[in-house]
Amino acid sequence: MSRRQPRQRQAKGASVVGQRFTATVGPVAHGGHCIVRLPEPQSRVVFTRHALPGEKVIVEITEGTEGDRFWRGDAVEVLTAAPDRVPAPCQYAGPDLCGGCDFQHVALPAQRDLKATVIREQLVRLAGMSPEDPRVAGLVVEGVPTGASDALDGLHWRTRMQYVDLPGGTHGLRVHRSRDVVEIDECLIAHPDAREPSAALVSEQVHGRDFTVAADGFWQVHPGAPETLVDTVLALLDPQPGEKALDLYSGVGLFAAFLAERVGESGRVVAVEGDRRAAEHAKANLREFRRATVEAGSVDRVLVQSFDEPFDLVVLDPPREGARRKVVEQIVDRAPRGVAYVACDPAALARDVAIFAEHGYALSSLRAFDLFPMTHHVECVALLTKSGSDLR
Repeated sequence: MSRRQPRQRQAKGASVVGQRFTATVGPVAHGGHCIVRLPEPQSRVVFTRHALPGEKVIVEITEGTEGDRFWRGDAVEVLTAAPDRVPAPCQYAGPDLCGGCDFQHVALPAQRDLKATVIREQLVRLAGMSPEDPRVAGLVVEGVPTGASDALDGLHWRTRMQYVDLPGGTHGLRVHRSRDVVEIDECLIAHPDAREPSAALVSEQVHGRDFTVAADGFWQVHPGAPETLVDTVLALLDPQPGEKALDLYSGVGLFAAFLAERVGESGRVVAVEGDRRAAEHAKANLREFRRATVEAGSVDRVLVQSFDEPFDLVVLDPPREGARRKVVEQIVDRAPRGVAYVACDPAALARDVAIFAEHGYALSSLRAFDLFPMTHHVECVALLTKSGSDLR
């Protein structure tokens, strides 16, 4: 494997890649790294992987020039280890190795504490919430069994893998922020039945209900995720017979199907999905529900042009960049009593929570789930309610 080549960007002075510094590690930051502040004369923040808060380490710079506001680096030697540091279970985890995992060097309970810290920091910084708010201060990241067993060891959970094919019939995974490839013989977070994307259709089952989905289309990669998220959304919203619900960024209709069951023949469910292939699968998955409608199209455009009527409930499961102002304002214009926001990025969630707050919708409840162990990723389900609503 060749030495990592940083992503190309306009240079702002001489490169500092390869320079090493002894430093004490600061707090965890969003993105799978910790903050290291180098003293004078460097006076730089270094976003550092493979470290833990409080450790004394040697940091090697992996990206940066003399004119950059911040640098990126790896902790290549640990001089004083944190109590939560453990040997990485995977031989391919570490500096200049596979970039798929961020926290292999961290005990699993501590990984979840780090993720909770990041969520809290984003809510305080971007949503303007108080760190003493019980919804912030009391947040924990919950472990989720893989489904096949109750194991919560953080391994063997990823049901979809995409390897890089290498000469000789072997395969590998990429280095963090690089096109370089590390050849591997086993990925420890891969589920025993993990598959690579293909053009084929597959059937997924959730609470006894079958869903058709493209093998290379979107579906949660943790086997325990669909049931966990469906149960949480339904518990927070408590849909009632006769209510009207919007399922936005609906994918193949996972939430829409269970909403339709709960609101019944006297209710209505509208699912909106931007990917036309997923929308076609959603129509097939919802065909038994006479009062369920699937609309293919960009969520913001569909809401501007269609379904301009009150809805009781909204399920919002946007991509990583979040829903953003245009969609949030279309949602609040329909005056739902509750919005269940399923978020894979805490920063995007916090930004959207702030926009909802401008329109009188407060964060009433928040749960977080460790659906991506060994990585920095985390899934949140937030309930947003209008002031005066009885939903909590």
